[in-house]
Amino acid sequence: MPAINFFEEDIAYKLKQKTAVRNWVTETIQAEGFKLKELNYIFCSDNYLLQINQQYLDHDTYTDIVTFDNSDIAQTITGDIFISIDRIRENAAKFGVTEANELHRVIIHGALHLLGYKDKSPADKKKMTLKEDFYLNKRSFIS
Repeated sequence: MPAINFFEEDIAYKLKQKTAVRNWVTETIQAEGFKLKELNYIFCSDNYLLQINQQYLDHDTYTDIVTFDNSDIAQTITGDIFISIDRIRENAAKFGVTEANELHRVIIHGALHLLGYKDKSPADKKKMTLKEDFYLNKRSFIS
């Protein structure tokens, strides 16, 4: 049975509207022609995510998200997405958006990475942002 799970590491954080977020991410995955097997979102602190970034990606920088694709079957999503709540809060203030909207953007950003979207080049980043905006506008909930 497909599953989207939410965990906390190194922080106490409870996602609001879990069922609505699960449905939204699942619908996004299906709309892109993929099947969901298992997707884990792990909410954590800046320091926790920095350690993951250093250990697994050899990057010594703070980031809002690290995505691990664990899929072994084409067009099937299995992955772990680590999200820094510290970064979400800081970026929400920086960009003048609510924490919920910034969190939703990062949640869908991670799913889009698993769906094959990239964000390293300017052209890829533009395409990714357009997809983020498209799916953010498809939310049937806003908190």
